[in-house]
Amino acid sequence: MPTTKEAPSAREQELLERAYAYSLTHGLGDLSLRPLATAIGSSPRVLLFLFGSKDGLIRALLARGRADQLELLRRTEQLYDEPPGLTVVARELWTWLAAPERRPLMTFWVEAYGRSLVSPEGPWADFARSTVDDWLELLKTSAPDETEARRTGVLAMLRGALIDLLATGDLDRTTAALDDYLTE
Repeated sequence: MPTTKEAPSAREQELLERAYAYSLTHGLGDLSLRPLATAIGSSPRVLLFLFGSKDGLIRALLARGRADQLELLRRTEQLYDEPPGLTVVARELWTWLAAPERRPLMTFWVEAYGRSLVSPEGPWADFARSTVDDWLELLKTSAPDETEARRTGVLAMLRGALIDLLATGDLDRTTAALDDYLTE
């Protein structure tokens, strides 16, 4: 009979939040348990005990990052009584994604997304696919009459503009590009 993981302890949740804050500024690619543990007031041994392995910790951090993203999607869905349409939702999503205070989260997301594509068997497994499914579901709820191809195009434009914004910091140009695409 399969067992399910118990709810995290208060200590596990506290350390996860600290590790998440650390990973937003330091990334996940070169994550080493010793510097992480020191930075968050723990030890590698405690982290291994709580998360099972470094991969287990990375999976928990990815789930934590995805929880932020899912919260955005839930809040966006709750803003409207009726489906607002693709353009309205895309512009609201862009405003949220492009906000300067979210750059660390968005950089974290891009790193995790990319690693999921090149290391599909590791702790990153299915991260990219899951986020695509999450966002496409929101866009479908927001614009049920739009074609799947159009929703996919909007999602691709949002993600491409986000990557460009993170690379260049040029909010005006990336926002103008998104606006131009959405008015076609």
